[in-house]
Amino acid sequence: MTLLVVGASGYLGGEVCRRAVAAGQRVVGTYHANPGAPAGVEARRLDVTDRAAVRALVAAVRPAAVVSTPYRYDDWTVTADGAANVAYAAAEAGARLVHLSSDALHAGRPEPYADADVPTPVFAYGAAKAAAETAVRAVDPGAALVRTSLIVGDERSKQVRLCLAALAGRGALFTDELRCPVDVGDLAAAVLELAASDYAGPLNVAGPDAVSRAELGLLVARRFGLDPGGLRTATSAASGLVRPVEVRLDSSRAAGLLRTRLRGVHELLG
Repeated sequence: MTLLVVGASGYLGGEVCRRAVAAGQRVVGTYHANPGAPAGVEARRLDVTDRAAVRALVAAVRPAAVVSTPYRYDDWTVTADGAANVAYAAAEAGARLVHLSSDALHAGRPEPYADADVPTPVFAYGAAKAAAETAVRAVDPGAALVRTSLIVGDERSKQVRLCLAALAGRGALFTDELRCPVDVGDLAAAVLELAASDYAGPLNVAGPDAVSRAELGLLVARRFGLDPGGLRTATSAASGLVRPVEVRLDSSRAAGLLRTRLRGVHELLG
């Protein structure tokens, strides 16, 4: 089986590649600026905003499955249009598609979000992720849309680096923004399971523990043996940022569907 990972130089994309290579699959991984694909991966440079280039690459690789992870936080064209281009090319080639989405497309509320809850974005990045999902579902109704949360692991994780910076007095972590962090290895394993399945539509794939960003910082401090006393905190409300506050993903369906166990952040970092 040939697997194409769009965004192989990213934290999650790289982990998906490593696990697929270890399982004996042929893996082709794309990058935009940084050719950081793991060992054993056939690296290809790709601009996902160039539809013709995306179509040409997919046609040349002829993958059985495509894992689509590209995003840029402040770039609608990459996050939304790029996802649409990958979906179009995958459908044209008859390849199975697993698209990585985000809890950022929800507005936030005290109750957990189910898999099928419709997007209600309140800021630009969330709107871009919602638009990406809309395009993917229109092009390929059989695609799996993985809605996930903060991805944690080692120091390569953006979320862990933000925590380490706040612990060092650089920046602050919000006490009122709740998320359901997931381990990069658990998420990658779940994505590969879905690539080999026929699951269609959105699926929450996140950890079972809802914690604030500040609580995540304390767990990171414990994991790395750092003094938590230096942690700087703030509130999203006081910051003036327009961003979702409480976003809990109910991943019980994924937990029952997948062999991969989605571990909570307290187990991962406690």
